Amino acid sequence: MPYFDDINPIALSLGPIAIHWYGLMYVLGGLFGWWLGKRRLAEGRLPATYEQYADLIFYAMIGVIVGGRLGYMLFYGFEQIRADPFALLRVWEGGMSFHGGLLGVLAAVAYWSRKRGIRFFDTVDFVAPLVPIGLGLGRLGNFIGGELWGRHTDLPWGVIFPRALDHLGKSHEELVALYRAGQLNHEARHPSQLYELLLEGVVLFVVLWLFSAKPRRRYAVSGLFALLYGLFRFSVEFVREPDVQLGYLALGWVTMGQILSLPLIVVGIVLLVASRRQPLPAAPVPGAPAQQ
Repeated sequence: MPYFDDINPIALSLGPIAIHWYGLMYVLGGLFGWWLGKRRLAEGRLPATYEQYADLIFYAMIGVIVGGRLGYMLFYGFEQIRADPFALLRVWEGGMSFHGGLLGVLAAVAYWSRKRGIRFFDTVDFVAPLVPIGLGLGRLGNFIGGELWGRHTDLPWGVIFPRALDHLGKSHEELVALYRAGQLNHEARHPSQLYELLLEGVVLFVVLWLFSAKPRRRYAVSGLFALLYGLFRFSVEFVREPDVQLGYLALGWVTMGQILSLPLIVVGIVLLVASRRQPLPAAPVPGAPAQQ
């Protein structure tokens, strides 16, 4: 029998304040990224103090939130903005875009790097291996929240998402009763959030972390990140339900996620090729950077 995704999306309630698992995943992703980066900073991988590094992580988190929200509304909800511009500010209603968040992070990195006098891609190469853990946790938050589900499947690991059954007009109790009677088995869907957790989170992190364990030519780590994420996201989109407000954009199967991932694949290849013309970097000097 398929699994019924009946997890409470609210992790903690403090009176009128509800803390959702999805929001906690952003916090955990930021903390993990900060901790991993701190380890690399102590190895002399970035010419910055701990205080400057903390600023970088803070700017990056702001870039994720602002860029993610702007990207979602521009890529997936532009008509909603036209009808109600204030919808852009209602972040509690959900809606974040990885591609928009990526642009936000790159803008934050560019600002920080310019202030520090560090080459942009040296910072991006440092940050790239810190990102997948946050991506994976975000996809786990999507699964807990029962959103961004996959297409229908009869595979044994299919999942029934109650939010995908709103068209039935049933209460939660009625859906549970139908599930227990085996009458919702045909509504099982690919847990595409967990596929992305595995690929964009676990696999991407392991590959990038191990690849960047040794000094690499400039652009190489960034290029590998862009190429692998683009390929993983493009592939999972084949089993992920397209956004209802957009549907398929071409050929009866092309989604917005695939269109936005194609430039990443191209950029990744270009950066990897360009990295081959860069000199080998000097070995980093271990030890915490001097405080200022």
